[in-house]
Amino acid sequence: MQFTRRTVVQAGACTAAALVVGTPAAVAAAAPEPAPEPRQAGAELPLRTDTTTQGDILAGFRKDHACLLFVHFHDTKKARRWLGQLVPALSTTDQVTRFNAEFSAARNLRKGVDPTTMSSLWTGLSLTHAGLGFLAQRDPFPAVTPGSTAEAFRDGPAARAELLGDTGPSAPDSWLFGADPDGVHAVLTLAADDNGRLAKAIDQHLGSLDRSGAEVLFRQDGATLPGALRGHEHFGFLDAISQPGVRGFDRPDAGNGTTVHGKPGTRLVPAGEFLVGHERVGRRPAGLPAWATGGSFHVVRRLGQDVAGWWKQVDECLAELKKSGAAPADASPNWLAARMVGRWPGGAPVATCPAAERVPVPGEDIDGALDFHDDLQGWTTPLFSHIRKSNPRAGLTVAPGRPPLPAAEIDSRRVIRRGIPFGPAYRPGSGPAERGLVFVSHQADLVGQFEFIANRWSNNADFPPARHPRPGTDPVIGPPSPAAFESPSPSGSRATTLAFQRFVRTEGAVYAFTPSIPTLRALAEGRLDNAIEVHRGTVLRPGDTLDAGAVRLRFDTDGDLVLQDGEGRTLWNAGTSGAEAHFSGDGELTVRLADGRTAWSSKTAGHEGARLLVRPSGDTVIVQDGRTLWRVPGRRSPADAGA
Repeated sequence: MQFTRRTVVQAGACTAAALVVGTPAAVAAAAPEPAPEPRQAGAELPLRTDTTTQGDILAGFRKDHACLLFVHFHDTKKARRWLGQLVPALSTTDQVTRFNAEFSAARNLRKGVDPTTMSSLWTGLSLTHAGLGFLAQRDPFPAVTPGSTAEAFRDGPAARAELLGDTGPSAPDSWLFGADPDGVHAVLTLAADDNGRLAKAIDQHLGSLDRSGAEVLFRQDGATLPGALRGHEHFGFLDAISQPGVRGFDRPDAGNGTTVHGKPGTRLVPAGEFLVGHERVGRRPAGLPAWATGGSFHVVRRLGQDVAGWWKQVDECLAELKKSGAAPADASPNWLAARMVGRWPGGAPVATCPAAERVPVPGEDIDGALDFHDDLQGWTTPLFSHIRKSNPRAGLTVAPGRPPLPAAEIDSRRVIRRGIPFGPAYRPGSGPAERGLVFVSHQADLVGQFEFIANRWSNNADFPPARHPRPGTDPVIGPPSPAAFESPSPSGSRATTLAFQRFVRTEGAVYAFTPSIPTLRALAEGRLDNAIEVHRGTVLRPGDTLDAGAVRLRFDTDGDLVLQDGEGRTLWNAGTSGAEAHFSGDGELTVRLADGRTAWSSKTAGHEGARLLVRPSGDTVIVQDGRTLWRVPGRRSPADAGA
């Protein structure tokens, strides 16, 4: 596609690539995808039968009714006892996956009608930084690196409100929960098909929390909207359509191995982008403590929606577009609203049916042909549209005139969403009411995923970068901003400037972590393993550092694997000059040359399931079932002597 004279490269466009792909650690994500691993009979999708991870992360509770209880503990012993009693009731990935599969099969037999005889109640628990520290009576992190996910988790969303766009009416001083970083300790999520069953479970949990001396700071109820709005959010659009596929959980397409079977528009993303401890894009290290393995960071945001105000803005902006000739004279408000969202209310993308809404055929992958590669100007789906700002797919360029980036290069920016509406459905002429969306997402990297999308994409008027005029912010969830509605003209392209205001208000927010079942059992006993874990398949590249406070394991810029103390003094080194360090699935740590040959090895191959840990006590070990296979002793600091 030829770019027009109205779209020019701005000064400073040389930094556009950094805006798109982010930090140097994320640049590694652009490495070629590894070939799909050979499948073994019965082991193609091991994550579906996982009994150690909580079920809402990968499988999804997907219930019509939900309740989130934001809890503060007062007594550590009682809180641990409560946790120990709760753990057996938590829903695992295996349980939720099996039920969802049976429910979907029954629904298909009924031609899309939900079976009335199938019902379940799901329970999930996540803990904030303050909550983890309270239960363990120690800091969850041995060290907090500036700019890291550990720092974001420790700070919480209230301290990062400006970065997230939570200013003005959305500022933390007006929040219903989450403004105090030491307030919420836990988020208990309950979800059910039957509202009566859910109400009974809520009463039981409230009683249990009361007996443990805990305080429920806030209760957030949610429910699927009724009737024709089922599955929609309050503005009237079908929600949570585009979710990433997860390797090891979703069945791959037999033809390419890179997309989900039956969903050609859904890429398979490495599980480590959502579940700590599994392979990440580019095999990057997580750099997180062992307690995080098998868990996921949990973002909860209460987003109030001014439905009447948003649709009034649609009418006003449509009038401007008709006046400029950028919209057809007979265009309805839905025509523009669909372009602001990127989809028609029923979910069909504007990109594939721009003239009018098309009702998808049951079972159809409505995103099958959606990737924006043929609409780099945004003439069909505007560059500011909600779905492009949050997931640009294969339609993202670092500067006008440049070819779009492959979709694989933004796999590390995906999140899994589990939101649900709250409040009554809007009816024209009805009185004011509290309504909106309980936004929930799971991701392994708060900074590189959720915060990156919010700060660098959705809330950034200059994304996609280096365009003139600037595209503007997300017109659904972003802050107020001028926006450029681009359309073709005889001379190439023209832009009509629209002024979008904000009609979604943040009313509460929490950063929590959804731990594995083994981690929660340990916490109930007052234990929390905060050694930094190097997960199998991880690759360390020059500059990568795993900081355990007293010691740091670092792959130096000269290609040597080095263990340093907290002041940067070398305690041990492999004495090599390689291209990368790799911890294999069978328990061997190696430094490899650029051609793949081994320059140094821990000589611990053949130990499937072995773990590599950098301990705050100072040593670095490879262990299996309590037996040490390899160890580099460090220097025990006085502060850790009694740990």
